[in-house]
Amino acid sequence: MSFTVAIDGPAAAGKGTISRAVAAHFGFAHLDTGLLYRAVGARMLDGLDPVEAARTLEPSVLGRGDLRAPEVAQAASKVAAIPEVRAALVDFQRAFAARAGGAVLDGRDIGTVICPEAPAKLFVTASDEVRAERRFLELRQKGVETSFEEVLAEMRERDARDSARATAPLRPAEDAVILDTSRLSIEAAVGAAIETIRTRHPA
Repeated sequence: MSFTVAIDGPAAAGKGTISRAVAAHFGFAHLDTGLLYRAVGARMLDGLDPVEAARTLEPSVLGRGDLRAPEVAQAASKVAAIPEVRAALVDFQRAFAARAGGAVLDGRDIGTVICPEAPAKLFVTASDEVRAERRFLELRQKGVETSFEEVLAEMRERDARDSARATAPLRPAEDAVILDTSRLSIEAAVGAAIETIRTRHPA
């Protein structure tokens, strides 16, 4: 039996952490769809045309070690605004969502575009300042030289681009449950997500 959980939200809101925990709890497969766009963005930085990079994307590219780099994140946001790139990656995501045994997909347009019929949809968010602080600490732990102000500015720039794009803008699906993690611990956020999905899961 297939059961799809769609989890959307902006960067550093906690959707990745929540998605992995939800997948582990229910025994579902997990796909971080942002990695697809990061992989295309990284290949674009390597000199490839972004549309061609998307159309020829191999799963092995998702294992690249530089996909979490700030410059790749910015490139991912730029290629994600290209309709032909998004179209090339839709089939990959929908096939994953339909797999037997259940699937959790997290991204920015899962509940609105990729899996609009998903029985469980969450939109994970948090304040700009909280998200920027989380990302700043994460980057500092990795040895990346930056400042909170730079991270906040880049995050707001990316949010604006993701929300304003004509194709699949970042927004909650009409039937998505909004989960604001600004004041929640990881455990509390995961618990709230699991409880929401449990009410929609036939098992």
